Order: sequence, then C-alpha cells, then structure tokens
Amino acid sequence: MKNLIRAGAALALTAAAASATATSATARPSTTHRIPFTAATVTGNADGSFRIVWNAPGVRKVTVMAAGKAVARGGSRGDVTVRGLAAADRQWFDLVPERGGSLHLADRLIKLDGAVNFRDAGGYRTKDGHWVKMGEVYRSDALNHLTAADLAKLERLGIDAVYDLRMESERTADPDRVPAGATYTVADVMGDSDAITMPHSEAEAVRMMTDIEKVMVSADSARTAYSTVYAGIADDDRAGVLYHCTAGKDRTGWSSAALLTALGVPRETVMDDYLASNTYRAAVNEATLAALPAEQAKIYKPLLDVRPEYLNSGFQEVRDKYGSFNSYLREGLGMDGRELRALKSDLLVG
Repeated sequence: MKNLIRAGAALALTAAAASATATSATARPSTTHRIPFTAATVTGNADGSFRIVWNAPGVRKVTVMAAGKAVARGGSRGDVTVRGLAAADRQWFDLVPERGGSLHLADRLIKLDGAVNFRDAGGYRTKDGHWVKMGEVYRSDALNHLTAADLAKLERLGIDAVYDLRMESERTADPDRVPAGATYTVADVMGDSDAITMPHSEAEAVRMMTDIEKVMVSADSARTAYSTVYAGIADDDRAGVLYHCTAGKDRTGWSSAALLTALGVPRETVMDDYLASNTYRAAVNEATLAALPAEQAKIYKPLLDVRPEYLNSGFQEVRDKYGSFNSYLREGLGMDGRELRALKSDLLVG
C-alpha cells in the first residue's frame, strides 16, 4: 500500500510541472523593542508598483522607507501604493513605527522565468508576536527550467543551500539547476517505487492526496528528509536556504507547514501559506487541465490542487502517531528543545 501511495505521489507531484516550461515579511527590527505590527504585507503589481498594507494598533505614525528614503506615511492602519522605484532583484521596504521595532518587507513571490511557485517561506507573525524573517528560507517548484538570468538572480539573493525533496526518478529526468556556489543536498521525502497507480475517480484522487500527506508525516524517508532540511536551516554558516519538490506544493508544502508551526505561526496562517500554491500555480494548472478530456480533467484536478483537507490530513497524522506537534518534532524529526530554541532564535525577531 505504501508503495502505491509513494507512486501516486510521484505521479501527482510530477504531473503538475510536466507541462510547465515556464514556470510577506522579513522581519528586521530597527531596535530590539517589541514589533507593534499585527499584520503587514507587500505585494508587487503588474505595473511595477507595490501595495503595502499594515496594521499596528496603538501606533499613531508609520513611515515606509525604500532604499533609505521615505516613500509613504500612514497611521496605525495603512494601505498605500508606491510607484517609481528603480528596478531591483527584490524591492524591500522598511515599515518604521513611531515606537517599537520596524519590519523589513518584500513581496513574497520571487519572479523568475523558469519557476512559478518560488517564494519566501517567511514573513509571518507568530502567536506570541514575533515575526518570521524573510530573505533566509525559500520554497519552490522544480528548478530544472531556471534560466541563466534566474540563477544569477538567486545567487545575488544569497541562496547558498538547495534541498531537493524529489524522488530519484524525478531528479534523473529533470536535474536541478542551482545557483553558483550553492550546496546541493538530496532530501528524498517519498522514496522511489516502480508501481504507478492512477486514480479512476475524483474521490479516489482526493483520497490518494490525503493518504500522501499522511505518508509525508510518518514515512521513514520523510522524517529523515525533513530532519535534514531543518538541520540545514539551523546551520549558522548558511546564508539562504531553498527547499523544493516538483510542483512546490505537497512535499514542499508540508516542509513549510511544519517549519512555520514549529516557529509558532497560527494554523490559519499556515493554511493560507499552503493554499497560496493554488494562486501561484493557477495558470499552469488551468493549461494542464484544458489540454485533457473533461472526464480525465475532473479526476486530475485534485492532483494539481492543494486543499485544506490535504494539509489537515497531515496534522491529523501528527496527532494520531505522536499525540502532539512537539512530540512529532522530538520523536519524529529528532528535534529537541535546545535545537528548537536555536531555530527560533535564528529565524524569529521582535
């Protein structure tokens, strides 16, 4: 049964990207004071402008800085659009409140020619008011279509460690292209299997995806893979870490969900980050389904989607197998309290 699930994973997770030839916040406080922002995002617009939204209860004035210059101002709540900035690999903004720590923000999506779901894994607020840094951990779909310009951009962004969550068959068919100087590590979540089973109905496809999510929690290969990734993230010698699979949504999705949960990000926010793959992959998925007969597309769609029931299945497996998420970290991934505190110290601010 496990072989069938693993094989199903190979099919589902490879299929989404097979047709794809193309393809928010660093929290960096200006002081050690508490960061007063309860929400803050930067979104790049098609015309090159940026929409910046924030909420900072109790703060009367917030100044938005870019490249050392004030580009907008607002009060405790803000929704501004900034235009006319010079082109950059990634445009960063500092939200500076009249008191307390500032936030260093950028659009979560990293726009590349050869990937559609390459984004920052950070930029979220935890339940206790900290923020997960951006610019340190990234998640993505397959890297085999990255262009020379893409690779140069990622090198400039400081990505120096790549973790490949794919199976051997995927890695052989579509080898990674990684930035110059970056280390490459295989962290195979599912393992390989020669048996491939395609679902015969929509319900069977949904069931397969929920079963795959459970395997990503319990399988020995998965636990070893995610332990390897998180150890790499915690390595003080690295600058920027990237983990990816084929579509950047399932194996990569659980990697981010577990990491953010370990850091204390609320479940609702974790779910939003997980479901964002539907937005970033929308054009690719629509093109894939449009090329299929209607009945086949109906069966295939659950394999391309991310859905709440998929991720919830993973968290339910954590409860069923380990009793609590902390037990999963400790017993499943071998992350003790000291290592978890070190990870939080490295990735959280505020």
